[in-house]
Amino acid sequence: MKIHGVEFSIKSKPPLDFGFAPLAKFNSAFLRSAEEPIAIALERSGGQIAVYSTHVHGTDEMFAADCFYIDRLVKLMLWGKGGFSITVCGNKRLAGYIAETYRASGDRAFDVAMMERVYEKTFEVLHVPFDQKPAANEFARPLGRHLDGCRIGFDAGGSDRKVSAVIDGEAVFSEEVVWHPKTNDDPDYHYNGIVEAMKTAASKMPRVDAIGVSSAGVYIDNRTMLASLFLKVPEQLFRQKVQDIYVRAAAAVGDVPLTVANDGDVTALAGAMELNDNCVLGIAMGTSEAGGYVNAEGSITGWLNELAFIPVDGQADAAHDEWSGDIGCGVKYFSQDAVIKLAPAAGIELGGELTPAEKLKVIQGHMLNGHKGAEDIYRSIGVYLAHAIALYAEHYDIRHILLLGRVMSGRGGELIIERAAAVIGEEYPRLAEVNLHLPDEKNRRVGQSVAAASLPVTR
Repeated sequence: MKIHGVEFSIKSKPPLDFGFAPLAKFNSAFLRSAEEPIAIALERSGGQIAVYSTHVHGTDEMFAADCFYIDRLVKLMLWGKGGFSITVCGNKRLAGYIAETYRASGDRAFDVAMMERVYEKTFEVLHVPFDQKPAANEFARPLGRHLDGCRIGFDAGGSDRKVSAVIDGEAVFSEEVVWHPKTNDDPDYHYNGIVEAMKTAASKMPRVDAIGVSSAGVYIDNRTMLASLFLKVPEQLFRQKVQDIYVRAAAAVGDVPLTVANDGDVTALAGAMELNDNCVLGIAMGTSEAGGYVNAEGSITGWLNELAFIPVDGQADAAHDEWSGDIGCGVKYFSQDAVIKLAPAAGIELGGELTPAEKLKVIQGHMLNGHKGAEDIYRSIGVYLAHAIALYAEHYDIRHILLLGRVMSGRGGELIIERAAAVIGEEYPRLAEVNLHLPDEKNRRVGQSVAAASLPVTR
């Protein structure tokens, strides 16, 4: 396999996607002959700076490969850690390429616009010599694990919403309701559904002491900065009614502490609580791919962990993400979209009138009947996952990976883990001690909302 003159091979290919070109393999082959030092520094809120040092070739012959490598790295860092300012430290020509690519009218205009939306600052690309690279400045904060009192935990998913009433760490009530937030442009639809869930949970307890929310997207001070759940809501209504939607919904229940966190971080928290350990990367495969991370100290890092937008596939005709306009990104490999994408190659026809959630159920039905093509869909995702874990491990210190979401339900989830573990052992023996976890059915369905309940500190 070759990308921009860089050759690499993979032993384990997805049975339904032989063209898959894992970026972890490309990066390894690229770096074997790259000797010129370069670093990427990203600044985000609070003066935090993430720095990643690496190498490029710096020659005319390898310029296309250098550009591809640096673009994919910057994209990974932006959506993994977040930032409104990129400083390329070293090679000035590559700094110019990144400045041209990451501008309002460049190829990564979506990424620029989203980072400006998240941080409410003008996006910029700077250049300094390598020896003037800034020092890293990052800090983390504890997340959750507060189990005292009567708490509501709400988990907003793309296909269903879950809520739990939790008293002193025990769920006394849990409910899961189907809804369609990603296709609804009325913010009142979302608000009313959230309030209904919270009030239902409140009715199951003598009082409410705190409310914790797990929701896909980026949240700062409980405000919705970016979230695919509200994709159809017009921009003006988003600012008027969505940015503070959870604050307003909680206020409708009572004047109690509220904490809203990205659902990926809550996934990781649920894993850390269940495993009683840290260095947990949580991956939720549902309507999208959500990610979250609990570090060695049991804290969250302030990183975005938006794995859905992190590229994992380098093939030229990789799956296209309609929202970001980019190709090869995680959303098309670790979500119900991934299952649907692979269905034709598996010999499974899906009616065009079906919703994505309904299509996933059709394929899960084939799984129950032992359909080989359906099984190959999940084996393919397992191969994707193994190679993606190797890529994530370049930026995260991982001991455990907790896998949640509708795609991981039933026998399909078991096949994904079985295949991923086998490929890691074959292709990436250095990661042999990374443990893959599939929670039991109860924790898989409501564990996220229970963990969400532990987010706030009570008064």
